[in-house]
Amino acid sequence: MPHVITQACCGDASCVYACPVNCIHPTPDEPDFGISEMLYIDPSTCVDCGACVSACPVGAIVPGHRLSDEAARFADVNAGHYPGVEQSDTRFPVRTEWRLPMAPIVKPVALRGQAPDELRIAIVGSGPSAMYAADELLKHRQVKVTVYERLREPFGLARFGVAPDHESTRTVTNLFNEVARHPNIQILLNTEIGRDITLEELRSTHHAVLWAGGAPTDRPLQIPGVDLDGVQSATSVVGWYNGHPDFAYAAPVLSTERAVVIGNGNVALDVARIFTADTDRLASTTIDPTALAALRGSQIREVVVVARRGPEHAAFTLPELIGLADGGARVWVDPAELDGVDVAGITDPTIAAKVELLREISQRPRPAEPFIRLAFGQTPVKVLGSEHASGVEFVKTGTEEKSVIEAGLVLTAIGYRGRPVPGLPFDDDKGTVAHVAGRVVNDGEPIPGLYVTGWIKRGPSGFIGTNKTDSGETVANLLADAEAGALPRPGGAPVSV
Repeated sequence: MPHVITQACCGDASCVYACPVNCIHPTPDEPDFGISEMLYIDPSTCVDCGACVSACPVGAIVPGHRLSDEAARFADVNAGHYPGVEQSDTRFPVRTEWRLPMAPIVKPVALRGQAPDELRIAIVGSGPSAMYAADELLKHRQVKVTVYERLREPFGLARFGVAPDHESTRTVTNLFNEVARHPNIQILLNTEIGRDITLEELRSTHHAVLWAGGAPTDRPLQIPGVDLDGVQSATSVVGWYNGHPDFAYAAPVLSTERAVVIGNGNVALDVARIFTADTDRLASTTIDPTALAALRGSQIREVVVVARRGPEHAAFTLPELIGLADGGARVWVDPAELDGVDVAGITDPTIAAKVELLREISQRPRPAEPFIRLAFGQTPVKVLGSEHASGVEFVKTGTEEKSVIEAGLVLTAIGYRGRPVPGLPFDDDKGTVAHVAGRVVNDGEPIPGLYVTGWIKRGPSGFIGTNKTDSGETVANLLADAEAGALPRPGGAPVSV
């Protein structure tokens, strides 16, 4: 029986390199690893060798005959992306069309051309994009990497942004720990650029600076009432229950019977799931002890996750929805939410699978409290209340039909946004550092020795593994510049902080 990729998939794509028959792809006809919700194994091509299992950094791949009940649906999800694909189908020629920007290098290689004998690189940030970049850089003998991390622990959203009950996804930090053990890398924690060391000091002591600072702020929801007590971002709640030091005092109001989450991406579903989860089960995870104690006393009975658009445009991923539906979460959809949605008219297999699963959930009995309710087609107009939030007024999207959901806690979850970095050109419209293929630019011209990767480069999109492809592009250009002699020469040794 072929192997199957399950919910934990992070898009890292190490499995693609390991597969000897090229049977792992984002979709049958889309080669872009940066936009797919997950990777899928073609069951007609898989030879069941298991090479992908050891390559996967998060344990997302299992033999089909060993799927747990919670993951059983993924056998159909994988197969559903290859309808009519036969073993001899020429759309998947081995090792040609499905190549990532940088192939893996087993042994360190030497840079050529005008590259210096020792190439010193500073990386700002230590999240997934930073660690994937470091991994690529350290495959070259001359490279010495110093990582500057503002927080007390490394790995960014891989440590502080993944839900504590998604334990398999968190195992990607094992890969990053392996990178951190390399003799040519140094990670400096509690070191903030601008406070402990300046960007100019980094530039003066390194051949190149690679900024991987992420997108640390939320997109603001610009409606009246968002400044009331009881309104906060879902991101702050994620940081709170994950023990992020920036959100130690961001405890949400849990003394209300209903919470409303505006937005329905994966972060929204994560927060809703944690709010309604069995706290005894959460106790065995990495959840922050203070947050766990607060959740044990929570009075929330319902979490309503509200989206502006219809079910066919849901922002959450299919794996996240499957995790809710089959993983023991109490989730429900009013059947009326799916009126007028025709699955037969949906050509994208992922979207069709989402809608079909939502319809299946809607046919289940309304679950016991506390539970999650998914709502669609409602645009928020204002948060109600005088000093504290008491609810949200919505209009049915595209109409003037109004409705109110009463709630004492309102969370906004409409996305992340990068913030300007002193010393780097910033594209305010996109919320990213101005760049071309990872080279930081000013008025379209590359600034020698400055590079960018991750969310601050491409915007807050994709998954953990998306950063591997993204960082690969930036590192390839950085190394090409090194070999072309286009990098500045540092004036001294790196500053010790």
